[in-house]
Amino acid sequence: MEIIAYVRSVNGVEIEVAAERWAHVVEAHDYMSGNLDMVLETVAEPDFVARGRRGELLAVRLFEKTNISRKHCVVVYREEEKRGFVITAFMTSRADKIRRRGIVWERKN
Repeated sequence: MEIIAYVRSVNGVEIEVAAERWAHVVEAHDYMSGNLDMVLETVAEPDFVARGRRGELLAVRLFEKTNISRKHCVVVYREEEKRGFVITAFMTSRADKIRRRGIVWERKN
């Protein structure tokens, strides 16, 4: 498995982005092409992290300017003991729906 990037989560866990997963992201959401840096920044410095439905985490960060407009980047990832991995990523204007899942971490302003 080829790893194309690493980033540290707010919990201090090293998160991997595998080439296969990144290909999945850009196939499912073509507007994410060219936005790997945005994904890494979202995991490293999110506005908040929400609970997923199956133990995964959702890092969310607002970007005033993206290639489609003002959007929140959402990165779904899983943390294991010493490492983790990105599952998928997308953009939304409905971060409130994700927030309702339950906040596990939030940036202090």
